[in-house]
Amino acid sequence: MTESGDRLQKVLAQAGLASRREAEVWIAAGRVTINGRPATLGERVTGRDELRVDGRVVRRSRDASKLAATATVFLCHRSPGESLREELIPRLPRRTGLRFLTVSPMPLPDGGLELLTSDGALAERLQRRVREWSVECRVRIRGLLEPHSLEAIQRGELDDGRTLSVVEIEGSEEETDGANRWYRIVARGASGKDIRQLFERQGALVSRVQRTALGPLALTRDLNRGQFRVLSEEEATALVTAAPAPKRVSAARVPAAPARSSGGRTRGPRARRTRDR
Repeated sequence: MTESGDRLQKVLAQAGLASRREAEVWIAAGRVTINGRPATLGERVTGRDELRVDGRVVRRSRDASKLAATATVFLCHRSPGESLREELIPRLPRRTGLRFLTVSPMPLPDGGLELLTSDGALAERLQRRVREWSVECRVRIRGLLEPHSLEAIQRGELDDGRTLSVVEIEGSEEETDGANRWYRIVARGASGKDIRQLFERQGALVSRVQRTALGPLALTRDLNRGQFRVLSEEEATALVTAAPAPKRVSAARVPAAPARSSGGRTRGPRARRTRDR
């Protein structure tokens, strides 16, 4: 077993093939090989090792710093109530055995912008960064919010004691749907559940939450409900900029302890002798 490198189940998860637990089951069942031999649990692998699952070569997770418009990252316009696993994801182009991961998915009753990728390492990094991004949503409620309710939403207080940074909230005077009214809200690091809770805490009857922007990405007019597309080159660049790869820090060299003379006195560094010229 190689001492350096990453654990096998982590590499398989980063490749978007399975979760770490699923990968452990595959390894125990003998479905995974390393350089032609059966893999074992906890084994570490490097980029030089050839990995196969059920005889198929595993393509390693690409470095997100090299993300391009051709990478398997999709911007999706999810319809309200559309199931990610049963309806949206099965329509995405995929290789056999490849799974897609969703970054901060919206709750099932809601919809809007969804970001999906088959790159496990990228998905993990985006999931951490999304807490720092601004999120824009359109919220449809029954009736009209009073000014004091808007001020309370602006404070961003949630049931669990957290406080969101609400950047902006405004109602639409023109965009009405019978007794319903739409509101636009921008908050930092908010999930769809958080946005819904902000309104429901004020007694609002929320019928729909639609995410329209997530960090550097936004829904565009050419993307209708239920449709998806790969990121453009500009969007891919913006995504990488918003979620840069962590820098690798080399191990610091620990200086050797100063030597001691036979008399117990510490000797300093040996001075270099110079000749008088």
